[in-house]
Amino acid sequence: MRVEDSELEYYIRNFRKNVYSAVLCYVRNPSDAEDITQNTFLKLYTHSTPFNDDEHAKAWLLRCAINECKNHLRSHWYRFSVPLDDAKDMTCTDSTDNDDKMLGIMKKLSKNNRIALYMYYYEGYTIEEIGHILDVSSNTVSSRLHRGRQQLKKLLSEERNGLYNEL
Repeated sequence: MRVEDSELEYYIRNFRKNVYSAVLCYVRNPSDAEDITQNTFLKLYTHSTPFNDDEHAKAWLLRCAINECKNHLRSHWYRFSVPLDDAKDMTCTDSTDNDDKMLGIMKKLSKNNRIALYMYYYEGYTIEEIGHILDVSSNTVSSRLHRGRQQLKKLLSEERNGLYNEL
């Protein structure tokens, strides 16, 4: 048994942006993020266990996407390849200018803190839900959020000071 075509279209339509943004936050490369997002939905296509509701499906997709990211970053190809061009300035094209700026600044955070902040503030998950999705304790998620906020505060302060110095 697998997901029906109409269900797959529904999940892609409703959760593509969420999955892509989370993956982009993790791998920081738009091309890789597109590939991993596509692989995530391919896994959904062959998934056989029904979901309880949309939140369950979204959490499953994000967990699957994070696992795909980890597999990608561990892969021989990724570790020994060199990108053809620098795509560091690219962000999710479906977001607003403020979101682009914030996601750009968040790219500078450490991976674990960046993912925790993204899932908490952009996806609206609770600390317990994030812990379940990432397979870490709630205390670990709280620590990552705290450290991420501190890093983000420092980066925003530096950027603000840089803008004032330009004037």
